[in-house]
This record gives sequence, structure tokens and C-alpha cells, in this order.
Amino acid sequence: MDEDEVVLLGFWTSPYVMRVKIALAEKGVHYYYMEEGDLFKNKSTLLLKMNPVFKKVPVIIHNDKSICESLIILQYIDDVWNDGAPILSEDPYQRAKARFWIDFFDKKIADCGRRMWASKGADQEAAKKEFIESLKLLEGELGEKPYFGGDRFGLLDIALVPFSCRFYTYETLCNFSVEKECPKLIEWVKRCSLRESVSKSLPDQYKVYDFVLEFKKMLGIN
Repeated sequence: MDEDEVVLLGFWTSPYVMRVKIALAEKGVHYYYMEEGDLFKNKSTLLLKMNPVFKKVPVIIHNDKSICESLIILQYIDDVWNDGAPILSEDPYQRAKARFWIDFFDKKIADCGRRMWASKGADQEAAKKEFIESLKLLEGELGEKPYFGGDRFGLLDIALVPFSCRFYTYETLCNFSVEKECPKLIEWVKRCSLRESVSKSLPDQYKVYDFVLEFKKMLGIN
């Protein structure tokens, strides 16, 4: 591996991998992408070597050293490639607030999303209700700002926007409209999607939906 070569280990439907792709694109960092062919049954030797603790993507390898977990990777990218616009705010309070909302999203909303496609009936309805309520909290935090950090596309935008490629799946399986429930949040998604770093990092929403259906079959979920 060359001294400054960057490798990203990922899986195409992972929003956490998309976070890293967006950040690298925003910084203009050239990298080699290695797709995990069978993340669920046959993880690559390289992934197991570079992330022996969690055995999950994303992982970036830089100067033969591995960095794991998406939020940690985003901070690493911002620290190492520190020319140009920063990803993290220079204000400690704004950085802390962004991390709070990312933690809220990863623990609360991402879990609701999983429950929406993996359950049915009353459990699915409860997950949908909780999901919408949580999105409304995020929409309140966004307010009238173009981005969560104000006028600048930053950490919280990068962390959250990848999950928008799953909205169609949730809407179709649970019979609701994110745009109807949270119109300002969808305006923000569309605004972010105008950035090349975002549009080239997020997969087609219909392909994501097809993947979820196949994954449900694999798990025996009807």
C-alpha cells in the first residue's frame, strides 16, 4: 500500500458507509473502494483483520492503519485532511450538539427503521409512530436553516442524509409519506442531494427497497 493510500471497506446499502463516502468526497480525497461481497455470511479476511472487534463496515485504511466506526472516521477525515471547509464546527458547543443529535438518530431513529421493515401489525405501527415523532424532533432542530449547522453543510448533514435513501422503503412497507409528515426535512434532503458528494454516494432508493425485500426473505420474515 502506498504511503498515503486510502482504502474504504464498505457495503452498498450501509448508510454508515455512505457517511464516509460523502466526507471523503467533500474533502476531495482519492480512495479505493472495496465492496464486501457477502457481509452477512462470508466477511472478507481483510475486514476481519482490520476490524477484529466489531467485524463491521465502514473501515478506512490509511497508511496501513485502520479506523473504524463512522463517526470516528468522520472526525479522523476532518483532522487529517484539514485544508478547505471543515466538517466539524469550530465551536465546541455546536460540535457537541451535532454529536448529540447523531447519537439520538443512531440509537432511536435507526432502530425504528429496522423495526418498521422487520415487523408487522401493531409492532410495525408503533415503530412508524415513533419514527415520525423522532423525525419531527429533527425537523424542529433544523428549523428554517438550509443545513443543520446553518449555512454550511457539515457533520450532522453528512451523518443523517444517507438514511433518506431508505425513506421509500419505510413509506412503502408502512403506508405513509415522510414528505407529508415532515416537509421541511424533505426540502433539506433535496438541498443536500444537489451536492455531488451526496448524489454520487447514495444508492437508488428502489434498489434499496428490493434489497430489503430479499433480506427479509433471507431472514424468513414475511
